[in-house]
Amino acid sequence: MGKSVRETFRVAAEPDLAVVDPRDRPIGPKDKSAAAEDMADLGARLDRLQEALYAEATGAGHRSVLVVLQGMDTSGKGGVIRHVGGLVNPQGLHIASFKKPTPEELEHDFLWRVRKQVPHPGLIGLFDRSHYEDVLVPRVEGSISDDALRHRYEEINAFEAELVGRGVTVLKCLLHISPHEQAERLLARLDDPTKRWKYNPGDLDSRARWRDYQRAYSDALRYCDSDAAPWYVVPSDRKWYRNWAVASLLAETLAELDPQFPQPNIDVDAERARLAASLLG
Repeated sequence: MGKSVRETFRVAAEPDLAVVDPRDRPIGPKDKSAAAEDMADLGARLDRLQEALYAEATGAGHRSVLVVLQGMDTSGKGGVIRHVGGLVNPQGLHIASFKKPTPEELEHDFLWRVRKQVPHPGLIGLFDRSHYEDVLVPRVEGSISDDALRHRYEEINAFEAELVGRGVTVLKCLLHISPHEQAERLLARLDDPTKRWKYNPGDLDSRARWRDYQRAYSDALRYCDSDAAPWYVVPSDRKWYRNWAVASLLAETLAELDPQFPQPNIDVDAERARLAASLLG
């Protein structure tokens, strides 16, 4: 029996992003058309599982799922939210995006704004960036000491353990792209008048620190991976494969949770009789 999707993409014990091929397809479909067929099946599975998770919460269930999406600019965080989140009922989703902290957010600890966005029971949360921005960016910019950085790793691990203890299943995905692919996507934004609004000149500043960011990501994976809140590295140069991989990770995770529809506290036969009587009246 082959590896599961989660086993395939689970980060190595000693992460080194330089040895992970962003165009790799280690499992699943090998071309776009096959991925499209698989996505149709995945959509049906995810829709059923998400409905059960949502319904379970109406019966006092306490479980939810949080999908954390991290990656360099243009890696496809928004694309995953659109193409994977779009496979299920939007009423069962909670989507949050984390940008540069506001003055109000800076008055609190770095997890303050994140805690407010944790999905409630029955929901699938999708984070476009996350609390990991607060270890990645300061590290690359040199605005945090080594001691403070280690403390933040510890705070993140404690926070994620707390979430798991509350019934939140944490699924962390690093969307791994190559600098060549990023350049192609940035150029495509400049070439398309309808996409230029997405172009941010500051992306080139981050791009100039590519190696620094790769080292920062590797350390975040190393220090904040756990069996309770694992990291998965998703090859993301091929958009169709990236979407399939994250959808598969989510489907596998939900299937293991096995959410159950609650049993109604009603007499079904009696309600059928009442309904029949109402039709006759």
